[in-house]
Amino acid sequence: MSIDYLITSIIVILLPGTGVIYTLAIGLGQGFRASIAAAFGCTLGILPAALASIVGLAAILHTSALAFQVLKYLGIAYLLYMAWSILRDNGTLQVDENRTKTSTLRTIANGMFLNVLNPKLSLFFMAFLPQFLPTNAASTTASLVLLAAIFMALTFVVFVGYGACASMARRYVISRPNVMTWCKRTFAASFGLLSVKLALTER
Repeated sequence: MSIDYLITSIIVILLPGTGVIYTLAIGLGQGFRASIAAAFGCTLGILPAALASIVGLAAILHTSALAFQVLKYLGIAYLLYMAWSILRDNGTLQVDENRTKTSTLRTIANGMFLNVLNPKLSLFFMAFLPQFLPTNAASTTASLVLLAAIFMALTFVVFVGYGACASMARRYVISRPNVMTWCKRTFAASFGLLSVKLALTER
């Protein structure tokens, strides 16, 4: 593993995407502990894509238009569901001291599905990981597994950081309902835009 791989991975992870938006939303809406569950779910969601790229299943998505389209539209539907969930009265971003929080398992599952249902993730790993394979690697598979594991670990750490920042702003938001309203609209719009971006994505 090289320093270049670490730096590149961190830059990729820091870029706003569905996982970042979801973790921020959970941290702001439900606090730091819940944001850790969200970060863990998003990290778990990377695992199928990483494994697919390692065993070559990503090639199936790349060559099969039907497989790619099915997964893409499932992902679009889920992004739109998350946008609706945020906007509804008792949705993901309903901030209230007395609210019933979403269960940890459900928070993890939502984060996981956001990444699992993104067909571009497996293609990203297929293009990304081989660039950083050591030329003298004894086992290509073992090296790819190690690179994927490091990427997932970095994802979890960075996302926990995002969640911590969001949770620190929670008290401020609770005391200002107008700010919460605009936050909900912004997060919902972000998921909506991400669904449009995914809809326009070609293989």
